Amino acid sequence: MATMVQESGTTPYDGPDVAPDGPDVTPDGQALREPDIRRHELAGFLRSRRERIMPEQVGLPRGIRRRTPGLRREEVAQLSAVGVTWYTWLEQARPIQVSAQVLDALSRALLLDRSERAHLFALAGAVDPAPGTPCATITPAVRSMLERLEPFPACVQNSRYDILAYNRTYALMMRDMDALAPEDRNCIWLAFTDAQWQASLMNPRETKRTLVARFRSDMAEHLAEPPWKALLARLRNASPEFREIWERHEVIGNTTRSKRFVNARVGTLNVVHTNLWLGPTAGSRLVSYVPEDEETRARLEKLLTLKTLEARKPAAL
Repeated sequence: MATMVQESGTTPYDGPDVAPDGPDVTPDGQALREPDIRRHELAGFLRSRRERIMPEQVGLPRGIRRRTPGLRREEVAQLSAVGVTWYTWLEQARPIQVSAQVLDALSRALLLDRSERAHLFALAGAVDPAPGTPCATITPAVRSMLERLEPFPACVQNSRYDILAYNRTYALMMRDMDALAPEDRNCIWLAFTDAQWQASLMNPRETKRTLVARFRSDMAEHLAEPPWKALLARLRNASPEFREIWERHEVIGNTTRSKRFVNARVGTLNVVHTNLWLGPTAGSRLVSYVPEDEETRARLEKLLTLKTLEARKPAAL
């Protein structure tokens, strides 16, 4: 078992205090400089991501006297191979330099998705040496779960409805997912902008309304985060229908319920939609679609066969 360093041994932060109402001013009303603001934003971002991860998600023991939500600072330091004091200074917004290699290690330790990783490097003012790095949430164990669920369609989504990974049946359930650019693999984006995805929805109007209501509900905890604001802006610019539904201010939570899709290759699919959260808080989740009847099961098996045969075809020259 790894030895943990006591957090109380770190040096307290002696930099500028931040006013309770935000990171842009000090308690005496003086404006912080841009580098100070970015450091405080980086500190808050690291804390929020550390607190959402449980030890079990990264292979660490929980212990019996854990009062900290999520990981402890020393655990993040251990996973990132950096000093505990140095990492603590990062969360205290101290004026220290952070290399791209350390940011990469922190990104992996905190299981950041692509958007969160890009945000981390932007806050640190560093260039990401590997911007296409696969999402750390998609571990080999998660990929194995996706494969074992076949022929049932399944995917992993984050709370913004980005589709991070999927199995072969899901790859053809609504449309050819492999043909999409990674930045377009988002359920809300596809529901409002992709004709093939829309054609697969039995009740597109109600589906869109539900998606927007859930997105608004989830966004309440991420209002200041650039990836969320960027997705909202992209949707508002691309779809007048999205803007109209968004302005209704409807909210709804996640539910498990039956769904019907119209697949262009095998016909109607009647399935039960279920979310399996990959952590203790609302973050990434494994979404599965279990057939409600034998006819749907047979059609899903056929869909998997079609995808398997398609993968065996030689690539076009």
